[in-house]
Amino acid sequence: MNWDLSQMVEFDDPGYIEERLGAAAKAAEEFREKHHGNIEDYDAQQVRELYDAMNEMELQFDGPMTYARLMYTADMKNDTAKRLYDRFRNAMSQVMQALAFLEIELGALLTNNPGLIDDSHLEEYRHSLERIRRNIPHMLTEAEEQVVIAKDKNGVRAWSMLQGDWLATRQYNVEIDGEMKTLPYGEIVGLYEHPDRDLRKRAHQVVYEGLGKDEIVWASALRSVFSDHLTMCDLRKWPSPMTQSYIANDVDEAAVTALMNTIERNVDVYRRYLKLKAKAMGLRKLGNWDIDAPLPNAPSKKYKWDEARRIVVAAYNDFDEEVGGWISEMYERRHIDGQVRDGKRSGAFCWTWHAGKSAYILQSFNGVMGDLYTQAHELGHAMHAYLGTRAQKPSNYKIGSCVAETGSIFGELLLTEELLAQVHKKEEKQAILAAVLDGFGGAAYQVSTRVWFESMLYDAIEKGKFLDGEKVSELWVNARDKMYGNSVEWLPEMKWWWTMKLHFYMANYRYYNYPYVYAQLFVYAMYRLYKEQGNGFVPKLKKLLAAGSSRSPRALAADIGFDITTEAFWQKGIDQFSEFVKRFEKTL
Repeated sequence: MNWDLSQMVEFDDPGYIEERLGAAAKAAEEFREKHHGNIEDYDAQQVRELYDAMNEMELQFDGPMTYARLMYTADMKNDTAKRLYDRFRNAMSQVMQALAFLEIELGALLTNNPGLIDDSHLEEYRHSLERIRRNIPHMLTEAEEQVVIAKDKNGVRAWSMLQGDWLATRQYNVEIDGEMKTLPYGEIVGLYEHPDRDLRKRAHQVVYEGLGKDEIVWASALRSVFSDHLTMCDLRKWPSPMTQSYIANDVDEAAVTALMNTIERNVDVYRRYLKLKAKAMGLRKLGNWDIDAPLPNAPSKKYKWDEARRIVVAAYNDFDEEVGGWISEMYERRHIDGQVRDGKRSGAFCWTWHAGKSAYILQSFNGVMGDLYTQAHELGHAMHAYLGTRAQKPSNYKIGSCVAETGSIFGELLLTEELLAQVHKKEEKQAILAAVLDGFGGAAYQVSTRVWFESMLYDAIEKGKFLDGEKVSELWVNARDKMYGNSVEWLPEMKWWWTMKLHFYMANYRYYNYPYVYAQLFVYAMYRLYKEQGNGFVPKLKKLLAAGSSRSPRALAADIGFDITTEAFWQKGIDQFSEFVKRFEKTL
């Protein structure tokens, strides 16, 4: 259950890693010396050579840079990991500063020679250049870009790091089976899906009461990150706080507006499911500690690591044997870190190792069904990484989050099929369907509350309101209640929920959340096609994932016959969710 990062580097030695991080900064500076001030006069062939050199440099240092980053996320208390991560942060800042000129000069070149994008020499990099062209109105001067990078290191990035570090070191006392235990955050959250309803409730109370005591830390970090973004909106002439996310995710406002309108029009579908789940649990109304909980009549099964591996690999193998082989390889080569331990970063993620044409996954595996779904989700990202890194160079693998979640959510549905095929009792099917519906409800509906919440925060700051912990909590509750209405009973401590969600604190990555909503509805619409077309659909999904960022999300959707700017399209995803709700209702 521990990953092996040594595969990323020639020598698994801290001194060697530090040397390579320094070499990365030096290589970026040499790249700068060669190209700085010259790009505006480049022809198409020279631009292609520029891209090729940039890709080669990224692949050369991909291993040690990723090694230092991942080692720290797995053990934030380890002194060596902390030292290497500090070296990584310094090296990354130097690289970013050295290369700050690149998009600016490419933007100037495209402004003076717009027809260059259509030159046949640049066909492979056309969409990358189109994305740069879109960002031209919001670029600063090179000197300004370097100042932004320098101030971010000990500014918003430091606040973001503080939030993650602080959360990773929190410990909580909770009574389990008559014995008081002290658990790290990464372990106590596993109790949120415990079959004992009272224990679930106590776990939520203990955690969020504790988080509330640190409100000055959380509010200070959040206030700094959000205020900094509004300052950057003014400097970069972004029309709204969401503009940056549209550009970063390679989508347009029309698609996101249609998406969020569709969610708001269909809140009753989710509330209906929550009421059905309450009925299945023998409750008048769900408590917030019940939303993600297993059903009381569900088999109380704990999955061992090897059993989880067998099930998840089989799910992907049934879809496509090549993909199944890659998923098996992730376990075989120890690219997954599942051990629960103090100091480990909370949550789960998959990190693409482009030079190795593979990926690495971090999660905290407690053996509950939710951990199987997390594993299937992250391995869907790995499927994306295997396909994309074999088909695209690094510059064509800057994938926006909307597309980045496609393989992962599809993987969850593949796991659902595998689990449903293995069970026969009504209670077992009910439990699996509840897991699917809980997952969609969390990633589409609950995440939408975060989008509304983020907009409320920006609006409050622009109106001159001071965001202390209580004010932020008030706005969070307003956004939450807009979604849930009176369908759920909330513990008073849950007003502090926003404190632990790292997505709100990620520096220079605003509106991180709506891509999850996008991906849920997009994949559920695709899943309907898969059920209709069977094996004929497989090449379509693999082609989409292999495209990396070489095509826009709108173009990738159009290849399958979808128009993402219409509410009618997004409704297809809701309709698939409704179909699962009906299947669940039949089991009651």
